Amino acid sequence: MGSMTDAPNRQNGPALSREEMERAYREMLLVRRFEEKAGQLYGMGLIGGFCHLYIGQEAVVAGIGLAMKKGDRSITSYRDHGQMLVAGMTARGVMAELTGRSGGYSHGKGGSMHMFSKEQEFYGGHGIVGAQVAIGTGLALTSAYKNDGAVSIVYFGEGASNQGQVYESFNLAALHKLPCLYVIENNRYGMGTSIERSSASKDLSKNAAPWGIPSRKVDGMDVAAVYQAAKEAMEHCRSGKGPFLLEMETYRYRGHSMSDPAKYRQRSEVDEMRRTRDPIETLKAEMIKHGIDESFFKTVEQDVKATVKDAAEFAETSPEPDASELWTDVLVGE
Repeated sequence: MGSMTDAPNRQNGPALSREEMERAYREMLLVRRFEEKAGQLYGMGLIGGFCHLYIGQEAVVAGIGLAMKKGDRSITSYRDHGQMLVAGMTARGVMAELTGRSGGYSHGKGGSMHMFSKEQEFYGGHGIVGAQVAIGTGLALTSAYKNDGAVSIVYFGEGASNQGQVYESFNLAALHKLPCLYVIENNRYGMGTSIERSSASKDLSKNAAPWGIPSRKVDGMDVAAVYQAAKEAMEHCRSGKGPFLLEMETYRYRGHSMSDPAKYRQRSEVDEMRRTRDPIETLKAEMIKHGIDESFFKTVEQDVKATVKDAAEFAETSPEPDASELWTDVLVGE
């Protein structure tokens, strides 16, 4: 299995500004602590169904979030809580939906994989592997039709990258020069199968080449590298040049979902990634190097802890949906 210690683009481009580093650190820590709490609530039986945690991959969404502008749209798969929080959805609303409570974004009826926020231009996590790629391409078509200057950011995993609808989407986006940023979050394992055993393509960043879509492979554990690559790619999309593909080389610390014991990989592999490549600790070390005092990190930790605690308490004390909710949000044909 290839090492990520020498992943490309790690040192390319300027460092983040102090403001950008602080924002990225806050967002990554919020996602990490929120996911840890979600894992605890799942273990307590307060979250039912599926629950896919984002722990380890925080630099991808935080870096792309720094490059996004108001009006940009995003969509992803079932590993979606990080994208929701960075998009501006409240920790309360997301946690309440996870626990099936009426205060959730889908009124407690959708759970982890069916949450949306039109206000924050987040169009869902989707349970059907690869389905969000076609939908996200449709969001980019909306931008092109309205000429609103927005970019559609479409996240999908390496496991979904071989789905037929992905390539159909590439074709449509390239044909109509749609402002669509495709982001492959390559965390090495699709459910329980390593990328080496599941993909004949050994460089996923080249998968859109037949359609003339430019691409780049990025160190997805380095938030600064992610930001630089996303910023350049989104400028390409906004300028009318069409879609762009980024392959983010990242890593998930937990199993595919909460029900996955992850026995298909060595514990030492996970420990090594945590020790040497953790995106939050890497950014913290860089921030200290640039003179940011330890008090900042303590304050952020306290603030994030309070936010997550409040979200969990809100979720646990919110009522379950009323029985009448069975008849709302249902499409009926005549």
